[in-house]
Amino acid sequence: MEKLRTALGFGGILNEKELDDILPFYRHQLFKPGEAFLSIGQVSREIGFIDKGIVRVYSISSDGEEVTKYFMRPNQFVVDLESYYNDSPAESAIQAVITTDVYTMHRQTWLKLAKRVPKLYILMKSLTEAALLNKIKDNDFLNFGTAKNKYQAFLDSYPDLALQVPQQYIASYLKITPQSLSRIRREIAN
Repeated sequence: MEKLRTALGFGGILNEKELDDILPFYRHQLFKPGEAFLSIGQVSREIGFIDKGIVRVYSISSDGEEVTKYFMRPNQFVVDLESYYNDSPAESAIQAVITTDVYTMHRQTWLKLAKRVPKLYILMKSLTEAALLNKIKDNDFLNFGTAKNKYQAFLDSYPDLALQVPQQYIASYLKITPQSLSRIRREIAN
């Protein structure tokens, strides 16, 4: 819960009393590998904060294959923003990759708290902007270079993910086949 307190303290927007008032409304959830935080077609009504673990956000391609869009790690908030804000069915799913501890708050609870603590809207906007900027920066390396260069950039950026995430999810994220990734990993190891 301390990591969550620190994250909610982002930018000094909320004071200690406001944090103390908000934190009890979060509930702890444990997701096992493969378990869904959000399924495709479900409306996103929970904002989560990853305390420990890793989740992946994925969609289904036109040929029915799962395509990993990105990973989320500890100290990050997790939500399908479009579904959450528009109250519409999610086009992507969010799934635990490894055992993942998440603190969640339901949308209705958040809205009620925001009436009591109006600065929550400012905090949400700041957190959303920071998350979007990180996603843009994080995914830049996917657009340039060879498959080997992309994997090396992935290793440099996310050494923890490379050790914990199954190979097929990494391959999907890098937009290469698992066989290509195996070959690249062997080349890098030698």
